[in-house]
Amino acid sequence: MTASTLAASYLAALERGDLEGVLALFHPEAIVHSPLYGPSPAVEFYPRLLADTGRSELHLRGVTQGERLVGVWFHFDWTLPSGTAAGFECVDMLELDEEGLITNLRIFYDTVTTRTAFERETGGSWRPTT
Repeated sequence: MTASTLAASYLAALERGDLEGVLALFHPEAIVHSPLYGPSPAVEFYPRLLADTGRSELHLRGVTQGERLVGVWFHFDWTLPSGTAAGFECVDMLELDEEGLITNLRIFYDTVTTRTAFERETGGSWRPTT
């Protein structure tokens, strides 16, 4: 699978809320590193993210590829279950194994506005606020 195809498949499955489709792209022991949720196995992270999502629209901005890394730049129009908008610009760095499955995913974005909406909605995040 090319980097562009992987990025498109990942964003499309995420936007649809297709847990099986998202997880099919990951190694079974893959880890996701999220600014809001902290580090966690992909099989735990994505059900939590989807439960905290009322609606999402993802707009691909670009894809870069290294030897075993794929960078996916996109805008995430994220709406929480209450209807609160918490959108952001994001770069996901995907580390791939020999079969092209994601083994590590690191999420990078400025959480200054998103974190406030998220913590108000969920009651907190993985990092202490004091």
